[in-house]
Amino acid sequence: MERVRHHGRETAYRIAASRGAEGGNTASETLLYVHGSGATHRLWAQQYAPDGPGGLAVALDLSGHGDSADIDTQPGAETLSAYARDVVAVAQETGAGVLVGNSLGGAVVQWVALETDFEPAALVLAGTGAKLAVREDLRELLSGDFEAAVDALHGEDLLFHDADERATQRSREQMRATGRDVTERDFLTCHRFDVRNRLSDISAPALALVGEYDRLTPPQFHEYLAEELPRCEYAEVRNAAHLAMVERPRDFGEAVGAFLRDRVRQ
Repeated sequence: MERVRHHGRETAYRIAASRGAEGGNTASETLLYVHGSGATHRLWAQQYAPDGPGGLAVALDLSGHGDSADIDTQPGAETLSAYARDVVAVAQETGAGVLVGNSLGGAVVQWVALETDFEPAALVLAGTGAKLAVREDLRELLSGDFEAAVDALHGEDLLFHDADERATQRSREQMRATGRDVTERDFLTCHRFDVRNRLSDISAPALALVGEYDRLTPPQFHEYLAEELPRCEYAEVRNAAHLAMVERPRDFGEAVGAFLRDRVRQ
């Protein structure tokens, strides 16, 4: 893992090369992957692998996740701003221009586009939305019975549609390793996120990419993004739910790669 120091803390990230560079993506198309609630850079392992969609691929651990130092912030805008600073610091350190965010990570990259001076070359908004309300019953579990919350999130068509046991077990283990405090902060930050009236201010080309069966951030969330963002395309990953990059990594990567190639040709 590499590290970049900023704002009095260190953010950890992994950087890897991909054969996707042969598909027409230039060095300026370095992809920076931003994970969601309770996860780490490992969520993206099959996207930054040699057959991933980009040239250089970078995946970070947001503050308090994985190998990155934690922060003392309140859920909501304060946490979003801190996470956005993590993303900008890693993007500037690595030359990444394309930001790929899942769920909370999608909220973070929208926040980067809206609230920082960093100008992304493109956004991939995967399993996310312009508003990310979290059900009350899940919020109650996160504050009281964390193991039950982990079980609930791995229910039918939430994080996964039809993933193998190894993938679901790794997901559970990662959420437990991140811990209740950080994971609850993540979900509460999602719950307070709403930029629906600001989407017209995001000028970067974008892809709204969703798993066909995603019940956490369903297809209509992404159809809304495609309609309201000035330059946004919509795509679905078949036979997948919220973590489509894990369940159907090849299909997910092909959708991202096609979006990037189309953008280059424009």
